[in-house]
Amino acid sequence: MPTRILPAVGDADAVRSLTTLLSQLPDAEPLTPVADSTQLVDTLARLAAESVDELPEVVVVHERVGPVPALELIREVALRFPAVGVILVTADAGPTLFQAAMDSGARGVVALPLSYEELVSRVQAVAQWSVGVRRHLGHGGDVFTGTGGRVVTVSGAKGGVGATLTAVHLALAAQSSGHSTALVDMDLQAGDIASYLDVRFRRSVVDLAAITDISPRVLADAVYRHGTGLALLLAPGEGERGEEVTDRAARQLVSVLRSRYEVIVLDCGAQMSGAAAAAVEMADTALLLTTPDVVAVRAAKRTVRMWDRLQIRKAEETTVVVNRHSRDTDIQPPLVRKITGAGLAGTAIPANFKELQGAVDAGRIHELDDKSTVKQSLWALAGELGIVKAPDAERKGGGRLRGDRGPLRVRRRKEAGR
Repeated sequence: MPTRILPAVGDADAVRSLTTLLSQLPDAEPLTPVADSTQLVDTLARLAAESVDELPEVVVVHERVGPVPALELIREVALRFPAVGVILVTADAGPTLFQAAMDSGARGVVALPLSYEELVSRVQAVAQWSVGVRRHLGHGGDVFTGTGGRVVTVSGAKGGVGATLTAVHLALAAQSSGHSTALVDMDLQAGDIASYLDVRFRRSVVDLAAITDISPRVLADAVYRHGTGLALLLAPGEGERGEEVTDRAARQLVSVLRSRYEVIVLDCGAQMSGAAAAAVEMADTALLLTTPDVVAVRAAKRTVRMWDRLQIRKAEETTVVVNRHSRDTDIQPPLVRKITGAGLAGTAIPANFKELQGAVDAGRIHELDDKSTVKQSLWALAGELGIVKAPDAERKGGGRLRGDRGPLRVRRRKEAGR
């Protein structure tokens, strides 16, 4: 069977020279080149959705593929498509870059200018490795073959606006409807998910921060399996340790979770750390919670503008959710949308803390009464987001929210403000 090779090259001249050499390799079947990182991941995701056997055995990544740096792209491919062998083509094939490429998940490095002998040797070795991996996976191994789980981040315009409650119930709604769901406390200094769910835990997000290759077993060791079925990754008990979770660690964690769960909900709190910013940037849907008062709405406006300035998230890609809504307040959702300049969820969460107080104080927020208007609204919001399967979960507005990016796109890493 011929070896399928997918080149990812952004430069036209490099495309011609690489495809010419690949077409000369014995038993090789070069596929149509892709021009950038987004197209590469989308192509692999589409093929994987059909079957792991549809994936090419080898992907050749040129160092100037863009817009995502080549090593980050290789890490993404290695995490999401473990049966694909990746070769990096680079002008700098020194030991430092070679080690960095291996750490990112590459199976080989080929130096520029291209040599036929070196290229054929690397392609054959990587193809053999890929075939072996697939043979192993064919005997019961666990491999992700979908387009990627849905990532939803929940941030607060300021402290105390209900981000954690919202994150917990969005995750519960997704899990209850049949989705495999992970709930992550990315409020690293002051996360409260463990308290809301009365959880005693040993492992936290910090335990994964220094690991360069998070295997399924390593991830499983760090996850707390809640009685509701939720997979929990909790904030550290010692808030100062949250600084150990860098934006790079957060990116890797989100990518790994995306490959293992259908829905991932991250509570990012109100303090925008580098890790939380990375999660918001990578999210398919980024929610920003506010309450209908002047201080909170002004904070929401500042957050939306800050995300836009730092190129974390465009204003139109952010969805504001109004919590503790009442028809008696002067500030109504349309005004919130006008002030913030962001998208607005069709579902507003009503002000009714009496329904919540007992469950919050007992750490049993997951046992909130089904008749609770707050719970009903939160689960309606989950339906609006499209993260529930239940037939009675109505999607307001006919489908995707304004600000919802839909399927994952590999995006340019933003340098501003980092």
